[in-house]
Amino acid sequence: MHESRPRPVASLRRVDPVKFREQFPVLERLAYLNAGTCGPLPGPAVDVATKVLQEATRSGRSAMYFQQMLALATQRRAAYAALLNAQADDVALTTSTSEGIVRVLAGMELEPGDEILTSDEEHPGLLGPLSAARAQRGVSVRTVPFERIADQVSPATRLVACSHVSWVNGRFAPHLGGVDVPVLLDGAQGAGAVEVDVEKLGVDFYAASGQKWLCGPIGTGLLWISPTWGDRLLARGPTYLNLEDAGAGLDAVPATGAKRHDASAQSLEAAVAAATAFVLLAQTGWLELRERAASLAQTLADALHERGLSVAPRDRTTLVSWHDDDPPATKDRLAAAGVVIRDLPGTGLLRASVGAWNDESDLQRLLGAL
Repeated sequence: MHESRPRPVASLRRVDPVKFREQFPVLERLAYLNAGTCGPLPGPAVDVATKVLQEATRSGRSAMYFQQMLALATQRRAAYAALLNAQADDVALTTSTSEGIVRVLAGMELEPGDEILTSDEEHPGLLGPLSAARAQRGVSVRTVPFERIADQVSPATRLVACSHVSWVNGRFAPHLGGVDVPVLLDGAQGAGAVEVDVEKLGVDFYAASGQKWLCGPIGTGLLWISPTWGDRLLARGPTYLNLEDAGAGLDAVPATGAKRHDASAQSLEAAVAAATAFVLLAQTGWLELRERAASLAQTLADALHERGLSVAPRDRTTLVSWHDDDPPATKDRLAAAGVVIRDLPGTGLLRASVGAWNDESDLQRLLGAL
């Protein structure tokens, strides 16, 4: 096989791409291509979280700590809503994509015999909650090919639940805005990586992660709930942070809006790190970030194909997967060479997650290690 080199990729327009890359210290040592698991932590986000912890160590965690935490919750809710082209009142703050999925499944009044339609390319973060709903609620779960899910709704279907972007290969789900049942999208590989406009998508629920393409800490995430479901989705476990008046005792009721579905515990240090990372990305420009990442990913896909490797069918997203004879062994060998990707168990695939923080040198390092 002949050696191929990545083609040049356009730079970010709002900022110097070199200076932007310098905000992610991991890239000083590694070709980090695994944002689909966890995005690279920006140095400024770590710095501000460290300061919060140091101050908490010195002064304790009392009223000021919690006041700042609540203020950041308001800020993050508005920021996530803007990213989704949504209203802040319709966004809940969660700890992960999966928590958002769980809250939707728990809050819908699903009954024995109701059908949930899903696809054959779903992550355990969705399959686990679906399996529990089947075991605990008596619903049925029907699996169909990812690309055909839009036209497989049956009279028994009460919910369609699938990925916005397939974690396996980077393909977009078919447009589901026209189906006549509620739709829940797993946006773990969507928010921050590709355009997410919930109005255009026409879905009812969108759950996403804070630690992947938004480069925040583990334990952060979001759930968008359509206004049509605002009063219909039951709040199964409201606690102190999501009650309208926590001092009302047994007469306390859930807060209005999606806030009633917020995670029951949030830390200031995680919130401030997530907010700082989000601001860094937003100031760079979401359109620019998405375009650069998608362009780099396409460059990598083309280079792998030119080397004779079998690249999984994909759309213009940030994920590139290819077939390998022994994915775990190859992943470990690349890690030893300073290249971080992941294998996808049971698929025979390796996957690179390409972000705007990457550059051609990361791609070349991967290709050279292969």
